[in-house]
Amino acid sequence: MQAWIIGNWKQNPATIHDVNALLDDLLTTMNATEQANTAFTARCQLMLAPSFIHLTTVSARLKGTSALCAAQDISAHSATVGAYTGDCSAQQIADAGATWTILGHSERRQYHQESHDKLLQKVTHALTQDLGVVFCIGETQAQYDAQQTLEVIDSQLSVIRDLLAQQPKLIDSLSTRLIIAYEPVWAIGTGKVPTVAEVSATHQHIKQSVAGFAKSLSAITVLYGGSVNADNADSFAADSMIDGALVGGASLKAESFLAIANAFSRANT
Repeated sequence: MQAWIIGNWKQNPATIHDVNALLDDLLTTMNATEQANTAFTARCQLMLAPSFIHLTTVSARLKGTSALCAAQDISAHSATVGAYTGDCSAQQIADAGATWTILGHSERRQYHQESHDKLLQKVTHALTQDLGVVFCIGETQAQYDAQQTLEVIDSQLSVIRDLLAQQPKLIDSLSTRLIIAYEPVWAIGTGKVPTVAEVSATHQHIKQSVAGFAKSLSAITVLYGGSVNADNADSFAADSMIDGALVGGASLKAESFLAIANAFSRANT
């Protein structure tokens, strides 16, 4: 299975000049990596998720490369157009050049109170516009301390379960257009990192749960995110339950982002 390494730039970089400078570094490093390791692209799929305003620039510069472009969110209100000030629809995102979107990130859940129903709408809109979905799940520190991780994850995964119950025609789309990203909230940007054994067990539970929704999802890709960096990537990559990484801060530097990708490429032989 090909590993996926996704760079979530969040609200970075500050200017289009900085975006292009980062892309210059990333593309140069990526080209050097691919030349040095001809099997890299077969073993590892790269994806970048910039801010809405930078989507067109990033997607244009990634054309002709092996890397993909994703949005960080889409509107829950409409898949196309409408009177929804400040929103970007799935259709607009696709038109800007994105082929995937991140949905359900803990920062969206926390700061924008994204509910089960809202996420259900977003996933539906994404799939109707042929956008792949990177669906984020994960528990808070308090939930982790209370040993509620699996309970929380099952609740968050109910969005996918309910989508299939309501719209079974989307099962085929989900089999190739859904990635689950497990990001324990307490590990995002904090430097705190769960053990590989903990992540592996949680990923196994996620895979079994999603496979229970539909047989076609039995090979679901599950990524880990939460303070992933060049120093710890090898340990995560070595575990067969971890299919890649959703990378935050480390994706803003070409060297660290490609180091993470190389770790998974080496392990994926």
